[in-house]
Amino acid sequence: MSTFERYLTLWVALCIVVGITLGHFLPGPVQAIGAMEIAQVNLPVALLVWLMIIPMLVKIDFSALSGVKEHWRGIGVTLFINWAVKPFSMALLGWIFISWLFRPYMPADQINSYIAGLILLAAAPCTAMVFVWSNLCKGEPHFTLSQVAVNDVIMVLAFAPLVGLLLGLSAITVPWNTLVLSVVLYIVVPVIIAQVLRKRLLATGGEPALARFLAVLQPLSLVALLATLVLLFAFQGGQIIAQPLVIAMLAVPITIQVYFNSGLAYLLNRWTGEAHCVAGPSALIGASNFFELAVAAAISLFGFQSGAALATVVGVLIEVPVMLSVVAIVNRSKGWYEAGSAVRSRMVEGKP
Repeated sequence: MSTFERYLTLWVALCIVVGITLGHFLPGPVQAIGAMEIAQVNLPVALLVWLMIIPMLVKIDFSALSGVKEHWRGIGVTLFINWAVKPFSMALLGWIFISWLFRPYMPADQINSYIAGLILLAAAPCTAMVFVWSNLCKGEPHFTLSQVAVNDVIMVLAFAPLVGLLLGLSAITVPWNTLVLSVVLYIVVPVIIAQVLRKRLLATGGEPALARFLAVLQPLSLVALLATLVLLFAFQGGQIIAQPLVIAMLAVPITIQVYFNSGLAYLLNRWTGEAHCVAGPSALIGASNFFELAVAAAISLFGFQSGAALATVVGVLIEVPVMLSVVAIVNRSKGWYEAGSAVRSRMVEGKP
């Protein structure tokens, strides 16, 4: 691990401070960058996401995707967490913290709206950033891509009914333009670019050329991650300074659900004997959120100034720092994980 990567937590903290400072003292330029969007998808952020995930996608050999079927347990665990646990656990945490514990300290007319925003956030599994988290924990790239693709298909079918069930609404307005554009921008286009680059590099210089290319782009990927963090906090610098207590209280159930769902997925993968390179991304996919879709849905349903929109924005703000801490836990617990996973695998196979 390089010195830069070793102190990544420090760089993240500095980026948060820089982002909030820029948002407060330079609101004009920051708002201009924030306004560069289509269907609630910010284009500068999308470009930074490309820089983050294309190096990871270049590593993927599509001819090896057939081997993903060996990791059916990891896929099953992730789907269970994403669709049967996370939205419902978030609804419960929202009720406990927002409707009960924090109720006296929050605007009474926004309580239900805050909970709705939390549910919208939890009902949409992450699409793009999971490639970053998977790479940082040395996850199996083919598994990550396959899992994201499966989640995207399910999300098209299940997002509206699931949110409608939890919010008690008969009709959910799904921002289809945001959903489709996000999938195209964050998955389809980067995959095409990455595979074109991979084929050209292998054709001209073989594996050594590919390795040199990745060595150059890998640091750029981390820089793009930090730049994204600066932008996200800059966009919401005014909100953070104006409502710090509300944002801190909304962050509590979001943070708890990230650790709960990632921990549960990690333990279930260990119990089933799945490999650590699959359990890591499985846990991270199970915990992270598709915040672009959540923010767009909250705005379309409840309005830009609603508590629901604010709750989804808080999810954006804590996504990177909290997920980086989960990555650190996954990496540091690898020895413990593999010891238990190996024992479980032998038991399943009937070996002593």
